[in-house]
Amino acid sequence: MTTGIWSFEAALISFVVSSFIGSKLIPFLVKVKCGQTIKEIGPSWHKSKQNTPTMGGVMFIAGTLAATLITCFCYIMAADDFLLNHLRAAKVIGGFVMALLYGAIGFVDDFISIKKKRNLGLTAVQKLILQFATAFLYLIAMRIFGEDTKTIIPFFGLVDLGIFYYLISAVFIVGIVNAVNLTDGIDGLNGSVTMFVAAFLMVMAGVSAFEGMNIFCAALAGGCLGFLIWNFNPAKIFMGDTGSLFLGGAVCAAAFALDVPILLIPLGLVYIVEMFSVIMQVTYFKLTHGKRIFKMTPIHHHFEMSGWNEVKIVIVFSIVTFLMGIGTLFIYLLGVLEP
Repeated sequence: MTTGIWSFEAALISFVVSSFIGSKLIPFLVKVKCGQTIKEIGPSWHKSKQNTPTMGGVMFIAGTLAATLITCFCYIMAADDFLLNHLRAAKVIGGFVMALLYGAIGFVDDFISIKKKRNLGLTAVQKLILQFATAFLYLIAMRIFGEDTKTIIPFFGLVDLGIFYYLISAVFIVGIVNAVNLTDGIDGLNGSVTMFVAAFLMVMAGVSAFEGMNIFCAALAGGCLGFLIWNFNPAKIFMGDTGSLFLGGAVCAAAFALDVPILLIPLGLVYIVEMFSVIMQVTYFKLTHGKRIFKMTPIHHHFEMSGWNEVKIVIVFSIVTFLMGIGTLFIYLLGVLEP
C-alpha cells in the first residue's frame, strides 16, 4: 500500500471520528452550559454568538489521535520491510504529546472562562510559563532520543545552531502556538487555514518518506475538516483554546520533525500576519497615545469592520494559505532537499 493510501486512510478515519463526536458533543455541551463568553471589545455583531458551545477542539484531537494510532499500527503490520526508526517514532509520539499538552493548557483556560462566565481564563503570564515549559520539555525529550541542534534553512541546508537552538526553538514554538490561537476569531477560519497547512506538511513528509509524520499530518487535516462541518458559519460549536493551542502545537511538531520549522513562516503566513497585526496595533496605540493602524485586530476583525462577511474572509485567507503552501512546497523541493 502506497504512502498516499495510508494518508488517505488516516484523513478519512479522523474526519469520521471528529464529525461523529461533534454530533454527540454539541448537545452535551449545550446541556451542561459550556458556552463561549464573547469579548466586549469584539465586533458588536458577535454578541449573537454568546453561549455557543466551546471546547470543540476535543473533536479533532480525538480524531487525530485515533486515526494516527490506527493507521500507524496498520502500516507497521503491513510493511514487511519496516524497520522502526526510534528517532522518527519519538518525533511522532513526542510531537503529539506536545500538542496534547498545549491542548490541555487551552482546556484549563477554557474551563476557567466557562466557570467564571468571562472571556479570561489563565493570565497571560500563567499561559506563557506553561507554554514555554511545554516547548522546553519537547525539545529536551527530542534531544534524549538523539535529535541534534541542526535545522534546515532553505538554500543553505543544515545549519547547526548549537546551544542557541533550544532558546530560539522554544521562542519560535510559543510564538507560532499563540499566532495560531489568534487566528481563531471567526467561524471556520482557524480550522480551514490549519487544514491546508497540515495538508502541505503531509506532502512534505511524504516526499521525505517520513511515514509516521505523513500519517499524523493527514489525520490532523482530516480532523479539521470533520470539525468544520460543525464550525463553519454559522458555527454550532467553537474549538476554544483547547483546540487552537493543540493545532499550534501540532503544526510545530510536524515542522520540527521534518527539520523545517522556518518554513512555517511562509506556509503559516496567515498565522504570522494575524499575530503581527496585534503587535503592531498595540505598539502603535501606545506610542501615539490612542491612534490605531487597523480598525480592529487580529486582522480578520479589520476585514470584518471593513464590510467583509465571515465566509469571504475564510475563503480568502484559505486561498492565501493554499497559494503560500504551493510556494513553500516549491522551496522545500528545490531549496531544502538540494542544499
